Amino acid sequence: MSQLPVPLGTFPTPVEPAPRLAAALGLGPDDLWIKRDDLTGLGGGGNKIRKLEWTLGAALAEDADTLVTTGAPQSNHARLTAAAGARLGRDVVLVLRGSPGVSRSGNLALDGLFGARLVWAGDVDRAGLDAAAAEVCAALRTAGARPALIPFGGSSVLGARGYVRCGEELREQVPGLRTAVVALGSGGTMAGLVAALGSGSVLGVDVGALADPAAAVVEFAGAHTGEEVTADRLRVRRDQVGSGYAALTGPVAEALRVAARTEGIVLDPTYTGRALAGLAAAVRDGGVRPGERTVFVHTGGLPGLFGHADAVAFAEEGAVGHGG
Repeated sequence: MSQLPVPLGTFPTPVEPAPRLAAALGLGPDDLWIKRDDLTGLGGGGNKIRKLEWTLGAALAEDADTLVTTGAPQSNHARLTAAAGARLGRDVVLVLRGSPGVSRSGNLALDGLFGARLVWAGDVDRAGLDAAAAEVCAALRTAGARPALIPFGGSSVLGARGYVRCGEELREQVPGLRTAVVALGSGGTMAGLVAALGSGSVLGVDVGALADPAAAVVEFAGAHTGEEVTADRLRVRRDQVGSGYAALTGPVAEALRVAARTEGIVLDPTYTGRALAGLAAAVRDGGVRPGERTVFVHTGGLPGLFGHADAVAFAEEGAVGHGG
């Protein structure tokens, strides 16, 4: 039987200075650092590994032989669940919103390479996706398997423990940290950071994955801290969602460009691109100020860039006319 957590990643991840990106955003050269949680190791890296160490540890402790989880077609959590299942010798079933054939690149290509089985749930909301996953688990049990349902995005009270540890790393790595900026999707990443660093030290940039992500942060963070966590105390920006979770907005496209051209750092168009766009907006409106030490938490997601047609087209435009 496994003990919690099951080791999957390479920690602590490094923190790197980003003086050229800082200057482009209007910050001082020593103000901005990047927490490289894109370098967690397994399956292309990313923040979900910290959560999976805990949620999969629980699954193994219950002797599960099949891991089931849900997500969008280009889900980073689904990709890393597939990679973790391969490493742990467990079957993986990914229940994804939408229909097959829309894309065969990015995270979907890696899902297949890692050996996951895909089940397409159609055009459903979150409740419909959960219902489809429950049906898959029931069918697996009927067939004699022992499935474990891993929560959407890996986010739960248990999964948030991974980002409590990340916050503890940041406290040691960046003395005097004022603000950690992070993408806010299913809530677990921000919740763990809030539990470790305090509500006032974390700025979450909503990506549009949930109707009310702040409620998820409150639920998950409250279980890990003596501080009362309430929605009104959280620092959340909701101005970068645009027309939806899958859309590439102008500010996000500019964030992808500026990170790549100032620091050689690649962001994804759904999570980290929105987070950097939110940081840029926060500098402009005074929510993040020069002279304060700020950390941008790079939660990974690079493979998803290659499954996003608009983002790929935008990136390719930068190379037009520069060939030999």
